[in-house]
Amino acid sequence: MLDTMRRSVRLLPAALLVTLCAVPALAQDAAVVNSSTVTVKLDNAHVRVLDSVLKPGQKEQLHSHPASLIYVIDGGKIRNHTSDGKVTESELQPGATIYREPLTHWAENIGTTTVHLILVELKDQK
Repeated sequence: MLDTMRRSVRLLPAALLVTLCAVPALAQDAAVVNSSTVTVKLDNAHVRVLDSVLKPGQKEQLHSHPASLIYVIDGGKIRNHTSDGKVTESELQPGATIYREPLTHWAENIGTTTVHLILVELKDQK
């Protein structure tokens, strides 16, 4: 019995490590993990519409989107960090419309203006 308990205690750190490493791989809902910057405006069987406002210096938490359309209301400079470690910077222009494939990422506003976006997440139409 004591031997079994010792073995369980030794395996506990490994089990915790596996669990913690798996968490980033799970799809995180943008509106849940970034509730201070993202609000759901519409959610039905076809689309989900998100309103995202990121002030200068603000950073998002890691989250996922299905295929999406983005409409830029107020632009600015964004740094995007994907789950595979890739980092890109872009200047979003007001009025721009962007199509994006499914993505797991987090972003930060590295500019001096508030970035305001409308994201339309597309749902499977099966």
